Amino acid sequence: MLKHIKSQQDWNEKSLSAKGFTLIELLVVIVILGILAAVVVFAVNGITDKGKTNACKTEQSVVKTAVEAYNAQEGGYPTSISQLTTGKKYLQDSPTWWDITGSTGDLQRINTDPSQNNGINTTDCPA
Repeated sequence: MLKHIKSQQDWNEKSLSAKGFTLIELLVVIVILGILAAVVVFAVNGITDKGKTNACKTEQSVVKTAVEAYNAQEGGYPTSISQLTTGKKYLQDSPTWWDITGSTGDLQRINTDPSQNNGINTTDCPA
């Protein structure tokens, strides 16, 4: 019985002397994790913007090639995108970023999603 009481006293002393993390230490770790999360969010936003820019430039190149192919085959420039996507199908799908204006095959950037450029038409891809 004496041994049992002594071992219980040892356990109580160990539990009182055992240390955990203080509130300050936990707050410091939470702040550091918050800063790291913010850095990651801003880095990812930059990557998605570059992706949109590259997609726009690639689509511009594809549409220009389709316009020139149409001109070579038909003897004139298309006056609308629908001429490239129907019939002989110079384009598989309608472009997201570009449209044709006039009878010379000029390209004009369009916005199907106003949030991409505040609803303003422009001839450049998003930067």
